[in-house]
Amino acid sequence: MRILIIWMTGLLFIAPAIAQNMPAGINTNVKAPEFSAQDQNNKMVSLTSELKKGPVVLVFYRGQWCPYCNRQLKALEDSLYLIKAKGAGLIAISPEKPVNISKTIEKTKASYPILFDKGLAIMKSYDVAYSLDSATIIKYKKFGIDFTDANGENGTNLPVPAVYIISQKGIITFRHFDPDYRKRASVSEILMHLED
Repeated sequence: MRILIIWMTGLLFIAPAIAQNMPAGINTNVKAPEFSAQDQNNKMVSLTSELKKGPVVLVFYRGQWCPYCNRQLKALEDSLYLIKAKGAGLIAISPEKPVNISKTIEKTKASYPILFDKGLAIMKSYDVAYSLDSATIIKYKKFGIDFTDANGENGTNLPVPAVYIISQKGIITFRHFDPDYRKRASVSEILMHLED
């Protein structure tokens, strides 16, 4: 890994350079990649079948251990009736094993489909997946978060917690993509971008 050395007011800071493989997400006005995966009820959910019912709000989240994710998913559940009133559906996607998705549901009371992204196929197709560096892995382990245990075969990979709105024609009409996991699309922002 490249290292940046930065002098600031006489103090030396050493910081990892921005990773070359950091995802960029996919843009608006393009066709949304098709996907299908099992939800928490072992039901196969596909983008094609969900779009037949209306637009889809697609949310990528890091895991049940992430308080920012839980807060966002709970807010979405609390406002799900407003999303449905716009004729839209909601799908969340995680790299975590199904047993940990169950913990997400316990914490957030989510009633919408949450999909386990086996092999990171969906995350990669939406260009939100990235690998954690060893320093971050060690840091999180000190807090009791073992990504290999949490994600199983998906290992030490996470998504940028992005949100995409996909029109009924399968076109991405809105995206919120910020590598800073603390910055999330608000429910009001999502509702504002949903077509009536």
